[in-house]
Amino acid sequence: MASPGPKGFRAWTTNLGVKDDADDFAVVVSETPAAVSAVFTRSRFAGPSVLLSREAAASGAARGVVVISRNANVATGDEGLANAREVRARVAEAGGFDPDDLLIASTGVIGRQYPMDRVRAGLTRLPWPLPEAHLPAVARAIMTTDTVAKHAVLRCGAATIAAVAKGVGMIEPNMATLLTFFFTDAELDQPVLDQVFRRVMDRTFNALSIDTDTSTSDSAAILANGAAGPVDVAEFEAALHEVALSLVRLIASDGEGASKLIEVRVLGARDDAQAKRVGKTVVNSPLVKTAVHGADPNWGRVAMAVGKCEDDLDIDPTKVVIRFGDVETYPVPSTEEVLAAATRHLKGDEVVITVDLGIADGAFTVYGCDLTDGYIRINADYTT
Repeated sequence: MASPGPKGFRAWTTNLGVKDDADDFAVVVSETPAAVSAVFTRSRFAGPSVLLSREAAASGAARGVVVISRNANVATGDEGLANAREVRARVAEAGGFDPDDLLIASTGVIGRQYPMDRVRAGLTRLPWPLPEAHLPAVARAIMTTDTVAKHAVLRCGAATIAAVAKGVGMIEPNMATLLTFFFTDAELDQPVLDQVFRRVMDRTFNALSIDTDTSTSDSAAILANGAAGPVDVAEFEAALHEVALSLVRLIASDGEGASKLIEVRVLGARDDAQAKRVGKTVVNSPLVKTAVHGADPNWGRVAMAVGKCEDDLDIDPTKVVIRFGDVETYPVPSTEEVLAAATRHLKGDEVVITVDLGIADGAFTVYGCDLTDGYIRINADYTT
């Protein structure tokens, strides 16, 4: 998926003193005003960055995004809101545009104020014009407990779509995702861009879960500056979906403490919404996650998880089929040969669980990871 980045974007990363030994600040801007679409967390504890970015994105146009990592700036009151405004205003002033033209995002520990003395000092180094965008550096700067930087690039006709993402824990999106930002030089009318972006987010980032916890800072946005001219909308949506899905798979594989990617495919549902609901129930089950981690072909745990959808009265156990990879484990008898074949699949780095409900033609695929002692250790020691 390697190719040159989209035209007309510039970026800069640095350390502002939030992290000890790595870049913790990134800004990406378009040289010209861009169409924007964005979706954000529905958490009642949404932070100041989310509140400001919602307002900025509502206009349908933006110049860029600013990100601070390792500090969520959530539950920080009026001071936290004022600090977020100041960070955004300082960047906008350097670029000569309105602060409301910038989205801002923060990720990390909740309940701590920005170290504003260090932040202000660091922002005095902000160069303008910014260097040409190098998104791998941006992907590294927005990391918290991620072990790998997450970025992707893909051509779409004469245009390019590039994206970065971060996230490995506190992931059960209730809108779109953790933090992910897409940049493209494709030209699309903002209403069309918005429709496409929301459809893609629903099928990719909103199909992702690591631990059932929705972040207070989830933000996803796309900026399209039109520098490469118009594109075929259907081709653009397909390319955007491919880029987004590649990031989702990276996030699921890099889930905190994870050793395996889990892909749950639900088929034969009443509709896609039911398929998604059942898939999320399976991929979020601690018992399913631990069975996958141990390569234990315990299909009964998958059946248990499906059974938790107690309001879906049209789910009939006699019509359900469960597979690990290509191996059917229910309703066929669980012979030693069947279980051995399922075990071989579960020992791989990527595990596919298929549930066919046998009702109609609804389908949805969700993504997650196994549950290990590493997840517990990372989160038990997160702030200490």
